[in-house]
Amino acid sequence: MNNGITNQNEGWRLHAAFPVAACIAALVGLADSAYLTAQHYSGSEVPCSIISGCELVLTSTYAEIFGIPTALYGALAYFAAFSLSLLVFYGYKYLWGLFGLLTIGMFAFTVWLLYLQAFVIQAFCQFCLLSALTSTILFVIFLSSRLFSRS
Repeated sequence: MNNGITNQNEGWRLHAAFPVAACIAALVGLADSAYLTAQHYSGSEVPCSIISGCELVLTSTYAEIFGIPTALYGALAYFAAFSLSLLVFYGYKYLWGLFGLLTIGMFAFTVWLLYLQAFVIQAFCQFCLLSALTSTILFVIFLSSRLFSRS
């Protein structure tokens, strides 16, 4: 029984659990980012039921980059992460490296956004924190796959 994804050219084996977990995490991030994007374009206030500060974060100057909501960039990144991990699951293992580069970029951007929330805006958004958690999980999945894959 084959419980992993192999690549003859690279000579290492990626357990199927890594791309499956990545698909699930990416879908959570995509739903979160899509919700924030829709709220941004509709002009609706985002309900903040767990912590206060969502509106401060989501209406700050950092909520858009070049006039495009930061959440839309996140949605695109999560869609790419989902697509890549799904393709890897179905045998295109060589795309796992590209997935890794994407998650490194997402994690670095997450660290920057967390810094902005903590020290510049001095407020947090629960939906932004969920996205930060999700992108961190994707990054950890990639790192774990490199640590625990077999030759």
